[in-house]
Amino acid sequence: MIFKDSKVYDVLKFIALIVLPAAAVLWQELGNVWGWPLVSEITATICAVDAFLGAVLQISSAKYNKQQQLQPPDQPEEEKNG
Repeated sequence: MIFKDSKVYDVLKFIALIVLPAAAVLWQELGNVWGWPLVSEITATICAVDAFLGAVLQISSAKYNKQQQLQPPDQPEEEKNG
């Protein structure tokens, strides 16, 4: 896993799934309503960062899942104590 701390992974996943897409839509709509400059460019930048972050998180998740499959399962409790 690229991210050793699951809290970091969870925060980045929340940002990629919720915050950045919502920010892109908000910027696009408010920019059009209020006539802000560079609306399309800023929205495209937010989407590009989100796509990159999503790809990195997916790679990290795939590596973690592969690593979990390679590890032997834990022994049942009765075998540990016995």
